[in-house]
Amino acid sequence: MQQWARFAILGAMFVVAYLLILAWQKDYGHADTTKTQPAAVVAHDVSADLPNGQTTAASSDVPQANIAAAQQPTTAPATANQQLISVQTDLYHLWISPKGGDIVRIELLNHDQSKNSDEPFVMLESDSKRTYVAQSGLIGLNGPDSSRAGRPNYEFEKTAYTLADLKDVKDKDGKTVKVLTVPMVFKTADGVEIIKSFNFKQGNYPIEVSYQVVNRSAQNWQGQMFGQLKRDNSEDPGKSDQGIFTLGTFLGGAWGTPDEHYNKLKFANFTEEKLDQQAKGGWVAMVQHYFVSAWIPGHFGGQEYTAKLESRKSADGMNIIGFTSPTINVPAGKAMSIDATFYAGPKIQSELKDLAVGLNQTVDYGWLWPIAKLLFMGLQMFHNVVGNWGWSIILLTILVKLILWPLSSKSYRSMAKMRVIAPEMQRMKEEFGEDRMRFSQEMMALYKREQVNPLSGCLPLLLQMPIFLALYWVLMESVELRHAPWMLWIQDLSAMDPWFILPLLMGVTMFVQQSLNPQPADPMQAKVFKIMPIMFTVFMLFFPAGLVLYWIVNNSITILQQWFINKSVEKDRLKREAA
Repeated sequence: MQQWARFAILGAMFVVAYLLILAWQKDYGHADTTKTQPAAVVAHDVSADLPNGQTTAASSDVPQANIAAAQQPTTAPATANQQLISVQTDLYHLWISPKGGDIVRIELLNHDQSKNSDEPFVMLESDSKRTYVAQSGLIGLNGPDSSRAGRPNYEFEKTAYTLADLKDVKDKDGKTVKVLTVPMVFKTADGVEIIKSFNFKQGNYPIEVSYQVVNRSAQNWQGQMFGQLKRDNSEDPGKSDQGIFTLGTFLGGAWGTPDEHYNKLKFANFTEEKLDQQAKGGWVAMVQHYFVSAWIPGHFGGQEYTAKLESRKSADGMNIIGFTSPTINVPAGKAMSIDATFYAGPKIQSELKDLAVGLNQTVDYGWLWPIAKLLFMGLQMFHNVVGNWGWSIILLTILVKLILWPLSSKSYRSMAKMRVIAPEMQRMKEEFGEDRMRFSQEMMALYKREQVNPLSGCLPLLLQMPIFLALYWVLMESVELRHAPWMLWIQDLSAMDPWFILPLLMGVTMFVQQSLNPQPADPMQAKVFKIMPIMFTVFMLFFPAGLVLYWIVNNSITILQQWFINKSVEKDRLKREAA
């Protein structure tokens, strides 16, 4: 029975290791060792910064309307002015192309490109090295983006907007908010005026993109709004590089509806298993490590509309995921508006959950998400008090140990009794020799008399396995812990310890903890268990420092707990023998 308990513990430890290796590779392809920083958008030289698909030749990027384009709109002469429009808020700096009104670059000002860089993280960009843009427009019978002349060229008031352009506006709840509005105008020769507006709220990542169609022509105007994300197959710039290991999370498309909250779609499946859904209250997104960009269809005529969610590949191999609204009709002499919300920024759960159902699940904690969410809530609670994520991990570990204390104490007490009766078991083994049946009977009688459960040694590890795996995903997926320092040399809890001190300390604590456990009677098992601390030390060298910190604190508390329990059991046995 004792041998089975040993093998169960050993197997459980290897299961932890195996699951973590799978977690590294899940939803992730081969790493690309070449990392280059694309050139930034240049305000006065935009030829290399415009996204692909802004010419007639690349019209396949524009989604197909669900009505026949029997009539092509008569467009006004295209302007030669291709100056990008710069918009800088308190959260990001972005650039809008007048051709099509696409967002071609976004820099997140509150997030560094890397730990040792003061440059902002580049979320969207379009140049010779990388294409990742947010496109929107009007297609259909009279939509200018369906014109044979290509994407429309919008007129604009000025080329740069800053926080000085913020204005006080009443929101739907009557509260005063500061909003920066960037209007763009396109006019057709037959008297239709299209006003495309980008509305930025101070302190908010979501951007409201709206179209107002003012029909001064003599005929009915028909069209559909679309919004889409276009990205090439380049590597995730937000992934964590951990030496010989690359800790990768999912890179690809995602979508959700009120009925199917969160679905992932790999780039390779954009055509084979392509998205084709009709939904009201849905969303589409592109997900990467720590960050997400998403389109959320909005309202038409004050009502939420049912949009078509779809994915596809462009002729040049670009990955496109987006939505298309129903056909809107604007009678002659009337004006109507339609809008959608665009989000590009960090995966902050509290903000994403308010935008659309399931969008906050892009913070993907895997199949252990209920435990992971509880752990993250605990970390946030402690962080609000101490203001440091490292100390928050330590306090969370103590809290978890206190919760599991009754169960683990019972298990450690049984293991302590195993240590005490080990000499008696060795004597019985020598006495009964090859009579295995008699030895088993005497051993079971001894277990019953001493109230020992030999399998109880598996319980602490089995309890810790889901917590350990869930915390791994919390550290890997929560942008709040990205580049979060602890103290001294640990300046990024989501990355490995650069000096490998924490993994070595973890190995020491694991060795000490093992010495407090009953030692295997079988010499081969004893050797295997002596090697385990070394194996796990090597294994943990490239894990996030925050995860290793959790393991060290957990082992340290366990050592104290086992030491006191061992002393108590030995003392009780001596009293019984004296009596």
